[in-house]
Amino acid sequence: MPDNRESRHGLLMVNTGNGKGKTTAALGVMLRAWGRGWKVTMLQFIKTTTSNYGEHRAAQKLGIEIVPLGDGFTWLSKDIEQDRAHAREAWDLAKEKMYSGEYDLVVLDELTYPLIYDWLPLHEVLDALSKRPSWLHVIVTGRDAPPALMEAADMVTEMQEVKHPFQKGIKAQPGIEF
Repeated sequence: MPDNRESRHGLLMVNTGNGKGKTTAALGVMLRAWGRGWKVTMLQFIKTTTSNYGEHRAAQKLGIEIVPLGDGFTWLSKDIEQDRAHAREAWDLAKEKMYSGEYDLVVLDELTYPLIYDWLPLHEVLDALSKRPSWLHVIVTGRDAPPALMEAADMVTEMQEVKHPFQKGIKAQPGIEF
């Protein structure tokens, strides 16, 4: 049974930095929260709508909602207006989920990219995050989190790459990176 929402202080958490593990850490918190009976969701701003990575397969088996909403690595896109439209649709869904009263934890995976590429206005995102229910926890992931987002957050974790197998020519490994 979930804890009493009214006694909870909802946190805004940001996982950023150039190292691996930002989404993975958020998934760990999601699993922990789900294990406590909380209603959780992850909205993925960049991963394609057809994504079927390890986290999607596990979430489906557990009944955890993960919704990929993007077009993939859209910073390589030739259609920025389409990227903006996808970001807007994802952000509208994020606000709907945050304000619905249904969820205890909402993860906004890779939201930093639409912010740094100016597909979504930072002031609008910060305003919406500040108006979420007082008991709702939100995790934002992605590289290069804007300073204003980090300032607004209750917790910021910066993943720092020290060593990576790619430096030795080892490709991304299923079950480890996707």
